[in-house]
Amino acid sequence: MQQKNDKKVIRSWAFFDWANSAYNLVITSTIFPAYYTAITSDNDNNTIDYITFFGRKFVNSALYSYAMAFAFLVIAIISPILSSIADTRGNKKIFMQMFTYIGAFACCGLFFFKLETLEMSVVFFVLAAIGFWGSLVFYNSYLPEIATIDQQDKVSAKGYTFGYIGSVILQLICFVFVFKPEWFGITDPSLPMRLSFFMVGLWWIGFAQIPFKNLPKGSPNFKPEKQNVMTSGFKELQKVWRQVKQAAYLKRFLFSFFFYSMGVQTVMLMATIFAEKELHMSTSKLIATILLLQIVAIPGAMLMSYLSTKKFGNVNVLIGVVLIWIGCCVAAYFVQTEYQFYALSAVVGLIMGGIQSLSRSTYSKFLPQESPDHTSFFSFYDIAEKVALVIGMFSFGYIEEFTGSMRNSTLALALFFVLGLLFLLLLKRVEPKTVAVVEE
Repeated sequence: MQQKNDKKVIRSWAFFDWANSAYNLVITSTIFPAYYTAITSDNDNNTIDYITFFGRKFVNSALYSYAMAFAFLVIAIISPILSSIADTRGNKKIFMQMFTYIGAFACCGLFFFKLETLEMSVVFFVLAAIGFWGSLVFYNSYLPEIATIDQQDKVSAKGYTFGYIGSVILQLICFVFVFKPEWFGITDPSLPMRLSFFMVGLWWIGFAQIPFKNLPKGSPNFKPEKQNVMTSGFKELQKVWRQVKQAAYLKRFLFSFFFYSMGVQTVMLMATIFAEKELHMSTSKLIATILLLQIVAIPGAMLMSYLSTKKFGNVNVLIGVVLIWIGCCVAAYFVQTEYQFYALSAVVGLIMGGIQSLSRSTYSKFLPQESPDHTSFFSFYDIAEKVALVIGMFSFGYIEEFTGSMRNSTLALALFFVLGLLFLLLLKRVEPKTVAVVEE
């Protein structure tokens, strides 16, 4: 069995965040959404930007939302199947590698993204999302395997901190090409951004070799019976749900996590496009703002870890953070100027890493720590998040198409956070207990 709290293993685990967070910053938050909006827009602020995708007409930002929602739906379907195989055979690192290479090579493929290659490029965009989010269930499931309960908040925060630092470094490298293309003799205005997508893929593959080398391959549970690969994963999820239902604390936490996740990730994925379409901010200002948001997120994740461990406990800190998220969504509806957006981005940056890190470690703490089925437990957690994201992203795009304004979509996200808050408050009424293992 893997010895826990090994510094080298924990550092290697955190380097996976360093490797893949470049995708999260460059592709989902800054350069790609800015580039996507620029090449699919008619540059007239008084008209709605429509685009044709495989013969059907969409609002450009709605297509972006639907593409992400589809990627999350795919993950929600295939994740339980692969998680069951990983737990049975103890080979979750192989699946981490598989999704990493799918995502990274898809990012490299985005180098060819121009308006005339829209359909192919959106497919690459979806594959990159599947690669990133698909790898996380296996990555997250290592947390209870490599760290003891008292260290999991700290280790989880360390992963996010590594991720923010690594992604900012690559973002700065990309900035050199985006803002100073003349230094390299680049005359094609689209090339610096497309080159950034290619560099994300190389960065992701390169630094992922550190965790691939040093993380354990996983602990098999040695189930002797033969099972149908296509159904055993969902049976495993049913088993996990039976165990979760017996722990009222964890069940209520998962309901809360489900609802506030609809808001958290949707805000992070749509912030750049919102600012560009609603506030008409320039690409350079948007990218700089999101970069500052990432930098603020580093002390934010560390602060939340400190407050939860030393002061108030996980649930109380989560309640406070969700309240701030509700305020941010309402504020977004009324934002009119660049400086208001800068202030709102600073607040979002401070809380976004904290809520993700605390959610992961809170869930991890109440799992059976010596269970060989951590991947299945985290697959359940991952599916809850992905289904939430399908609903969040689809709702955001649909409300915009139906009402003609992204501002109305932000109010819907506030309602999701309110539901998450209600379940967090209910959580305080039950005693926290670790999930008991249910034997088959």
